[in-house]
Amino acid sequence: MKKFIIILSVLIISVIGYYGVLVLSHVQKEKNPLFEPESAYAQDDWKTEFEDICSKTNDAMALTKKELKTLIERCDKLKPLIEKLDEAPRKVYLKRLQACRDLFVFVLESKEKD
Repeated sequence: MKKFIIILSVLIISVIGYYGVLVLSHVQKEKNPLFEPESAYAQDDWKTEFEDICSKTNDAMALTKKELKTLIERCDKLKPLIEKLDEAPRKVYLKRLQACRDLFVFVLESKEKD
């Protein structure tokens, strides 16, 4: 009889614990959208775009005028997304994005003079 009560108690505590974890994880998802996969992915989209844009600075002179204009437009579209970040990363990424944009503008202007 004693074993039955212990096993039943452990089973009840396990079931309560399991459902408690499910409820808490559901509450966290409602309070914090970072737990949702779509939001986490969307947050990294800007970084992927940033890396793609700024990776082209090494080859800026080899790019066509049209490609440079497209990169400048992409920089302009990316800027508002970066402005939504916390202060420290916002300052760093905005400065780096501006440097990339300035380089593209410089190269475009020099190509248009030629």
